[in-house]
Amino acid sequence: MPKEKYDPPDPRRMYTIMSSEEAANGKKSYWAELEISGRVRSLSTALWSLTHLTALHLSDNSLSRIPPDIAKLHNLVYLDLSSNKIRSLPAELGNMVSLRELLLNNNQLRVLPFELGKLFQLQTLGLKGNPLAQEIMSLYQEPDGTRRLLNYLLDNLAGAMKRIPTEQPPARSWISLQEPERTWPSALFTVMCYNVLCDKYATRQLYGYCPSWALSWDYRKKNIMQEILGCNADIISLQEVETEQYYNYFLPELKEQGYDGFFSPKSRARTMSESDRKHVDGCAIFYKTEKFSAVQKHTVEFNQLAMANSEGSEPMLNRVMTKDNIGVAMLLEVRKEIIEVSSGKSVHSMDKQLMLVANAHMHWDPEYSDVKLVQTMMFLSEVKNIVDKASRSFKLSSGENNNIPLVLCADLNSLPDSGVVEYLSTGAVDCTHKDFKELRYSDSLTKFNCNGKNGTSNSMITHGFKLKSAVRERPNALHQLHL
Repeated sequence: MPKEKYDPPDPRRMYTIMSSEEAANGKKSYWAELEISGRVRSLSTALWSLTHLTALHLSDNSLSRIPPDIAKLHNLVYLDLSSNKIRSLPAELGNMVSLRELLLNNNQLRVLPFELGKLFQLQTLGLKGNPLAQEIMSLYQEPDGTRRLLNYLLDNLAGAMKRIPTEQPPARSWISLQEPERTWPSALFTVMCYNVLCDKYATRQLYGYCPSWALSWDYRKKNIMQEILGCNADIISLQEVETEQYYNYFLPELKEQGYDGFFSPKSRARTMSESDRKHVDGCAIFYKTEKFSAVQKHTVEFNQLAMANSEGSEPMLNRVMTKDNIGVAMLLEVRKEIIEVSSGKSVHSMDKQLMLVANAHMHWDPEYSDVKLVQTMMFLSEVKNIVDKASRSFKLSSGENNNIPLVLCADLNSLPDSGVVEYLSTGAVDCTHKDFKELRYSDSLTKFNCNGKNGTSNSMITHGFKLKSAVRERPNALHQLHL
């Protein structure tokens, strides 16, 4: 995993004693480290209430065991248990995932709990001077031995867990947000949006808290398909689908369940050899053929749009065009069999009902908030063009986007307070929004305004869709799949 900057405790352990005058004046004390010494044999249970501690020094004592309650100190990044008489470690130590240093040197450890493998942020593990098995010490003494040993423990944790009876988590229940409007003809259907995590991105470097067997595609794809089929959605939007897996796995499996689909890989696939192209990921849309039929299929390449609209904007060329994220869209016709109509009106007398399903995957890097926002604007601009052309082609009423309802799915890689979510949910965002990082995009952004090049109002870029989130907003909610 990418390591956050870690500064180990100062070995001098400097401290300042508060004067009586400071205490009388109400000065607050703060101490994030604690040292206990003096050949201590046991620890007070009061220690486990000091959850603010980030470092705990317990070396050079006579401790023979460490209570499981030590895991309550969830903020610890440094734990020194060296030079004691410890014979075994509690499995709960593996829950202290904030640890960066764990020093166990010069004890009497013969085995290590497999749960230590869960310490995915650990950078230093001290094991010298313990009568551990040769297999463990051989791994530990290799280059990058701490990481190799933790990987070994994590990979073997599942075997140890199988000996302990556990219950499967309960199935997730649907949350009803609003009852459908029944006064107009309506078609009820369900939608699933899911980033399946492409195999090449599922690495131990990125997901150090996962054992290698859980990251392998052969294991994950079965669980992914089980999740998809368990939801039984009428429309499925997937991101990070590998080209080969779409044609050899997802499409055949879902066709057996009554779906058909459309897929497009990221733009880089066009410049690759056939053998390399099959590993490029992209976006896919599946739909139940008993409820919908395909009318049109569209691919939106953000780098091509950036190139075509880059005049006067270096960031559009240097930052947006270099990212090859894409979006896909399908114009579907809703089959009349699933349309519910008010009493007295025949379903066969209704006009053709079209619906646009759009799916996109925005750039991942938090440092490129401007790129995410520009990509989102480009995508909605293209979606509007698709809707407008379809309305004219099928002679629907002009000027009304809602003649063709939009279902927008995406992995936005954005948080609720981002410019991306503000733009989608409110219909507008200011050209000076902080997510643009004060880069010069304004000349290009006006081209994506719903009212055309000269349609800005008070430097706002707008879109004409009335989008409603499928996610109930909660305080501190962190969701990346939105709308």
